[in-house]
Amino acid sequence: MSELFHYGPFAVIAGGSEGVGAEFARQLADAGIHLVLIARKPGPLEATAEACRGTGVEARTLALDLTSPDALAQVSAITADVEVGLLVYNAGANTCSEHFLDAPLDDFQRVVDLNIGTMLAMVQHFGRPMRDRRRGGILMVGSMAGYLGSMRHTVYSGVKAFGRMFAESLWLELREYDVHVLELVLGVTRTPAMQRVGLNFDVPGMRVAEPADVAREGLQQLANGPVFVAGGNAEDVARRNDPDRAKVVLGTHRFMQKLLGERGTR
Repeated sequence: MSELFHYGPFAVIAGGSEGVGAEFARQLADAGIHLVLIARKPGPLEATAEACRGTGVEARTLALDLTSPDALAQVSAITADVEVGLLVYNAGANTCSEHFLDAPLDDFQRVVDLNIGTMLAMVQHFGRPMRDRRRGGILMVGSMAGYLGSMRHTVYSGVKAFGRMFAESLWLELREYDVHVLELVLGVTRTPAMQRVGLNFDVPGMRVAEPADVAREGLQQLANGPVFVAGGNAEDVARRNDPDRAKVVLGTHRFMQKLLGERGTR
């Protein structure tokens, strides 16, 4: 991937400790891009960084809760002396999967802060120098959840829909500056995070992507924004755009209940 030097010399990966984020880190390191890896858990974060250092690149780490009020200040401090040519925002988990009326509003606010607030702050912080240099890349990891409403994703589906619209708009804004913008839309992917929530990957008809494959797709498609649906899920996304919203939402809801091993589908 020699073309990735368009995005060097440093890449910042938010959510870079495991799963897809770790695969982004490994593939960028193999291409000679230095790294700044950010995630909450210091153990997996350092393990990924050490593996990347084995390729000869520098890999800095920052153990950080990206919903913290001082998150951008900490990220800015650790990157102040380097030129960041690529931002990968992979830190977009659903941190509250309760029914909307049953959980504290503050818990849902964390979903908004992680997927919108901090993402916007980091994109603006790193995007402005990229625009001035007329070179760089911004890759935001999205979700198929952003294409329709879903039980226990009441807020998460909304923030992911916002993320796609934001990526499309930013792509228009920056394309004349040779700053590439892409939202990489993921479906079910065999990540540690999805395994921890107990997804049933063996549901008949389920398409399960591997982290290394979707990370590779994202880096290959970065120059072809604004949106790319990874893992062979493009047709499913197209079906989710059906104007009969009740049909689409209820049909996907039943499938999600099977995926999550829930009973009483209706």
